[in-house]
Amino acid sequence: MKRYLKPTSLLLLGITFYLPVASAAEKQEKPNILWITIEDWSPDLGCYGTPGIETPHVDKLASEGIRYETAFTTSPVCSTSRSAMMTGFHQNYIGANQHREDNKKPLPYGIRPIPHILADAGYYTCLMSWKVDCNFLPDKKEELFMGEDWSGRKEGQPFFARITFGGTHRSWNRDPIDPIDTKDVVLPPTYADTEFLRRDWANGLEQMQIVDREVGELLKRLEDEGLAENTIVFFIADHGRCHFRGKQFLYDEGTRIPMIMRWPGKVKPGQVSEDLVMAIDINATILEAADVEPPVPLHGKSLFSDEVKNRKYTFAARDKMDATHDSMRSIRSKDHKLILNLMPERAYMQFSHYKEGAYPDLAEMAVLYLEGKLTQEQAAIMAPKKPEIELYDLKKDPHEVHNLAEDPAYAEIKKELLAALEDWRTNVIKDQGVSEDFRATDVFPEKCPTPTVGEWVYENADKYDFNKNGLPGWYPTRTLEEWRKVRDMWKPYVFRAPDEDIARPLIPGTTKPQDKNKVKKKKKK
Repeated sequence: MKRYLKPTSLLLLGITFYLPVASAAEKQEKPNILWITIEDWSPDLGCYGTPGIETPHVDKLASEGIRYETAFTTSPVCSTSRSAMMTGFHQNYIGANQHREDNKKPLPYGIRPIPHILADAGYYTCLMSWKVDCNFLPDKKEELFMGEDWSGRKEGQPFFARITFGGTHRSWNRDPIDPIDTKDVVLPPTYADTEFLRRDWANGLEQMQIVDREVGELLKRLEDEGLAENTIVFFIADHGRCHFRGKQFLYDEGTRIPMIMRWPGKVKPGQVSEDLVMAIDINATILEAADVEPPVPLHGKSLFSDEVKNRKYTFAARDKMDATHDSMRSIRSKDHKLILNLMPERAYMQFSHYKEGAYPDLAEMAVLYLEGKLTQEQAAIMAPKKPEIELYDLKKDPHEVHNLAEDPAYAEIKKELLAALEDWRTNVIKDQGVSEDFRATDVFPEKCPTPTVGEWVYENADKYDFNKNGLPGWYPTRTLEEWRKVRDMWKPYVFRAPDEDIARPLIPGTTKPQDKNKVKKKKKK
């Protein structure tokens, strides 16, 4: 009988398998694969113990399979993370590490996208949502997938279906069916405990409740069509939560994600795994289940492998975000996290069109910072510069606020993590580091001459090459008066009632220079 897993995979201790019993004459069909992705979300779900939220459908899925407690993405933003998940390789290795890459190139080293590999193995591949978001070529939906729904397959043909539920990406809808009271919200200690921040946090949880129902409808369709028993279901987020200290940063808040796998009849339900796993491990798991060899050995490893069971570290990287230049690398064990800031001269919260235009919590925290009302732990990410190295004891400090990089008691741990990180950068991802053009040290004026950085960027779009040098790193990005105006603009939206329709405000100074150029072109026509 042809088994789904290689013999070595069945010897693992961390995951319990059902071993199918069948006669030699019985034909084994390859499993269908359904890969569900939600956007911008940490493990803020009922099954992970998050207070206040109700996610019965995802919780049920977890109870029917394996829930991974320590799962991580390789990058804290969508296009780079999705590039890695589309291939099974770290984004830096394949040249897809710059978010919103303008100069996309074909994949190197003979690497192929996972849907192409599965299509060659007889699978019908489909993307059941619109978003591809890859920083390499080919990058179009119709170039990567065969169709838009598993119903397009031939009779008896296994399918590989991916779908993204984008609701958890800001902006968020309120949930009129099950609104969440702010008193039920628990904020991390890195966030000021204000009603503004509690309401914003609760709004995000409400949006996840809406997405949970959408996930439930999709899983019901599997059941209704008689496909559930022979379909492996993965549930994952592309990266961490879209709060000011999450997305775009290498703290666990930006890289730790929910990961759930259900495989009826093959994997025992009700399991919780403490293995260190990465999003790119799903690719290797899928290919192993489909009995397909990739043309190039993947960076990710099968979730059923000894390599995952014995893994010591996970790694992540962050480079530019749109035109906001910064570079960081991280290594994480079960007990410690080390972040190497390659551009320590830059503020964490340097100007970003996206964050200042979409994150009300950033406005609230910026006002409190400039008013001197934040605790030391809360103010750390608002600092004008970063330490070169950050080291955290995750058992004692799970929110990563007490930097131990200069603590003699952690000198050996720091040395070990730095050596392992350097080995990964050199021998695994072939890290290109930071160029002088990217750093842009002497390109811009010393100080911002306008009340907001965004205003200056818009006005000077014709004088500087922001694609090459990024945006200036001036900080703070707004005066206190300007931040107060922004916070006031956000208030009606953040505090809207569950059934109230209020448009998200357009924040001054967040219009991108390319939008200005588009307007000029239209006027010329």
